[in-house]
Amino acid sequence: MSGKKLVVLGIITACMIAWAVVQSRVSKRYSSEPTAPVYLIQGLDPTDIGSIVLGSGDDSFTLNREGANFVVVNKDNYPAITKEINSLITSCMDIRTAELYTENPANHKDLGVTEEDATFVVKFLKPNSDFLAGVIIGKNSDQGRGSFVRVLPGDKVYVSLERPWIKELAMDYIDREILSLTREDIESVTVQSPGETYTLLAESGGEGIVLENLPTGKKVNEIESEKVFTALTNLQFQDVKRNPTSDGELSFETLFLCKERDSTLYTIKIAQKDNKTYVLCDCKFTDNTPVTKEKGVESEEELKKKEAKLLAMEEAKSFAERHRGWVYEVPENIANNLTIKLSALLVDEEVAPQEKDETEKSDHTENQSHNE
Repeated sequence: MSGKKLVVLGIITACMIAWAVVQSRVSKRYSSEPTAPVYLIQGLDPTDIGSIVLGSGDDSFTLNREGANFVVVNKDNYPAITKEINSLITSCMDIRTAELYTENPANHKDLGVTEEDATFVVKFLKPNSDFLAGVIIGKNSDQGRGSFVRVLPGDKVYVSLERPWIKELAMDYIDREILSLTREDIESVTVQSPGETYTLLAESGGEGIVLENLPTGKKVNEIESEKVFTALTNLQFQDVKRNPTSDGELSFETLFLCKERDSTLYTIKIAQKDNKTYVLCDCKFTDNTPVTKEKGVESEEELKKKEAKLLAMEEAKSFAERHRGWVYEVPENIANNLTIKLSALLVDEEVAPQEKDETEKSDHTENQSHNE
């Protein structure tokens, strides 16, 4: 074969290889659509959303609309935070695409945009459970700060301009705060547990804490007493469920009573099982004196006092209604502060050196007299 023919064959072979490479890339990437940024989800009206399914498989959870708000179905329909629901919807609707990457389903698994391999899945459904729209968030793209995203329904996979951030846990959509009292407003704390009861009081005119009926020769451990006294200044939970006490699952044997200066009394019932701590929460306003309008002109100060009392009464009622029927699992650090024993609050009172010497001399004299 002549050299000229060999050159021609080499050129043909090179062209065929190049064509095969191009075909391979086209099978994985399709970019005939405009590359200008566009919103991934278009035409979704948030008022049409009846429920939102997040995640896939055993890790999925559902948010259902109830009236104007949503509840977390997987947490016994506990109320969801409206702000977080709005943020979730906005985050999905704000996803913008840099380019269409592929629409070949064979590439979905490698890009992490199948439901089984996805980083996260969000589906919006109508009240009758008909599908509205959805998005699957896959792996990070090779370039830029975006991710591979697939709009549902459909096979098209895009590269987003920014990586979408979606909160992944059911508890992320629940307000975990039960109480956040102000330290200065607390008047007393009483802890009743099997075998003992003690009460801590705010020191009159100061920031200290005193123990009611303090034993002789003892003083209050300031660090431990402060933990008890301020336990409700940051009372949060890590899980929640409907009250199961009717079936005897939990035994609430410890009471934590916190009274504020305005006569609001918070009652926290505590149960412990399998190294976990659960609480029931209640509240009432203990000042039963009726709020009446006096004849004549009342001072502005008196009116403010009555207004504050009415507000406190309403807040106590609202708290009780909001938490009635729910059992909260609290984290270990909070559980420890709610269940501190009396023995941990007491330390031996220090005896002054001179007083100590006199006591020792007295004991020595008594011993000598006894020996004689």
